[in-house]
Amino acid sequence: MQEKGIQKLYYSIGEVSETTGLETHVLRYWETEFKELKPRKNRAGHRTYTSEDIRIVERIQYLLKERGLTIKGAQKVLAAEESGAGSEQMRNLVELRRFLKEALEQLEAS
Repeated sequence: MQEKGIQKLYYSIGEVSETTGLETHVLRYWETEFKELKPRKNRAGHRTYTSEDIRIVERIQYLLKERGLTIKGAQKVLAAEESGAGSEQMRNLVELRRFLKEALEQLEAS
């Protein structure tokens, strides 16, 4: 998620929704189901997502949509990853996927 080559520190729920292709209500629901996903709220009460929050959203999206896991299954995978038992290779694939997605967006914008 970059605008004119500058990466932002915080993103709105609308920006995250647009980038990931997920509806905002899905993001809010996932906050209740995944303890790893806790975007901060600003003074106005609006959610502010960091790059780490977006990485978690993309990871959840991958587990649910690509791997076909249930919410409970995805929770177990994330808990295992958080405790250090997760696959380093899988984290690398998620990072590679995000990098390629950003590169494609930049190419399309050119």
